[in-house]
Amino acid sequence: MRSRRRTKKVRWKRIIGLLLLMFLIGGGTYIFSVYKSLAAAVETMHSPIDIKKSDKRQKAVTLEHKQPFSILLLGVDQRKNDSGRSDTMIVLTVNPNKKSVEMLSIPRDTRTEIIGKGTEDKINHAYAYGGIPMSMKTIENFLDIPIDYYVELNMEGFQSIVDSVGGVTVENDLEFSDKGYHFNKGSITLDGKKALVYSRMRHQDPRGDFGRQHRQRQVIKEVINKGTSLSTINHYDRILEALGSNVKTNLTFDQMVDIRKNYMEAAKNIKQYQIEGTNERAEDEIFYFIVPEEERKAVTSRLREHLGI
Repeated sequence: MRSRRRTKKVRWKRIIGLLLLMFLIGGGTYIFSVYKSLAAAVETMHSPIDIKKSDKRQKAVTLEHKQPFSILLLGVDQRKNDSGRSDTMIVLTVNPNKKSVEMLSIPRDTRTEIIGKGTEDKINHAYAYGGIPMSMKTIENFLDIPIDYYVELNMEGFQSIVDSVGGVTVENDLEFSDKGYHFNKGSITLDGKKALVYSRMRHQDPRGDFGRQHRQRQVIKEVINKGTSLSTINHYDRILEALGSNVKTNLTFDQMVDIRKNYMEAAKNIKQYQIEGTNERAEDEIFYFIVPEEERKAVTSRLREHLGI
């Protein structure tokens, strides 16, 4: 009897061991599949620029050492036979020591010096004149901080990114209708098409571009939250396809891996704010957003403190 019991125990151990081995192999295959898909998507998104290091840093940021860094997020409306304009400009500073991310919106009509052009103009014209490099240099000069990386987002394709994470839920503080959609006040869930309309509306908002910037930050924050959540792992192929088709960045695959490994706690605490100023008509009859020097210095101080510089 004892011999039979021992034989059964050995047999069950082998069966359990085989099932565990199959599970581990299956899990490993799945992880390898995700890794390969991610690497391929990042390769598609990767678009390096000549700027290797910001002039406002002595040494380039090293992400494996968990140093605070900045990203310029540009939402670009591409037009036929036109380079387009960066109608959305958000600077994100990421500090793993403070475990926080701060998002600053820059109004597109902000008047400032366009670096490399030698004139003052609306800040979003930097992209039309000189693409990503001129945008980065101009915003660096305006804010007096280093811009370490950029992410360029095709706004027309933004809806597919929202859909890839299963939509987003935001807290709407203004009831309005636009483009055939109605947005109630309170908690609302948006698919890609609605999210694009929601984040673009500004004419019905008494806050004008400030209201639009607020909604853009809301949607982007929720996309980041959902995109980094484990609940989206089963949809990774959809997410990567949407990103690969609509995003360009100078971040490499290895750098993204370092961010995922070293900065995820910071992504759980995203704070939003905007730069203050007034709309004024200039001598050329064009309206500009004018930022007082005191306000610009206050924003610069906050950004530099968060970057630890």
